[in-house]
Amino acid sequence: MSLRLNCDLGESFGSWKMGLDEAVMPHIDQANIACGFHAGDPLVMQKTLELAKQNKVTVGAHPGYPDLVGFGRRSIKASSAELKAMLTYQISAMDGMAKSVGLTLEYVKPHGAMYNDMMADKSVREIVMQTIADYHQPLILMLQSTPEAEQHQQEADAIDIKLWFEIFADRCYDDDGKLLARSREGAVHNKEKMLEQVKQLKETSTVTTVSGSRLKLRADTLCVHGDNMDGINAIQQIRELIRS
Repeated sequence: MSLRLNCDLGESFGSWKMGLDEAVMPHIDQANIACGFHAGDPLVMQKTLELAKQNKVTVGAHPGYPDLVGFGRRSIKASSAELKAMLTYQISAMDGMAKSVGLTLEYVKPHGAMYNDMMADKSVREIVMQTIADYHQPLILMLQSTPEAEQHQQEADAIDIKLWFEIFADRCYDDDGKLLARSREGAVHNKEKMLEQVKQLKETSTVTTVSGSRLKLRADTLCVHGDNMDGINAIQQIRELIRS
């Protein structure tokens, strides 16, 4: 199994700083860059793109609901036209800024509540997929790998878009293939369990669920987080593990 590492970056704005982008970027393959709606601003976007270019990292748009105060983690009821427009606006902004520094936008990964809505609601997922299909250049959609991956692949094939299925390195999975709710004990793995999960995924394409069952999941990319130095050290170990 060939796994790439992706990370949410460019989430600072104004004088508010989020994450350790400069420390993370050398250790990942894909940068999901905030587009200014849930986080980020034009200057942060530009600096993050330039940093990705320096480190030869693939760049993707990370659009979210217009919710800076809530960091895009609150669902917003939008019409189909509104959702498509807010996605196209953010993708276009990242696409244009990427071109300005000599990069090509490769994919889209919705953020936070928009990502959760896309996974839970077929009508939202259809809008996200159709927006990508209608864009003026081919883009890949990154979405969570679940036992419904074959259905999601069929939805994408019907409108001729490519998918990258994502696994979360530091999250425990429920028996139904969803992420275990953060309110439950053990929802977020410590470093030891995270490395065990990555090793198992690499060797068997499975994760162990909260009840101890083994769940087979398709995986193209692994989501990691680098908000602190411990997280960055873990990313370095994950990178060594998947490339060994």
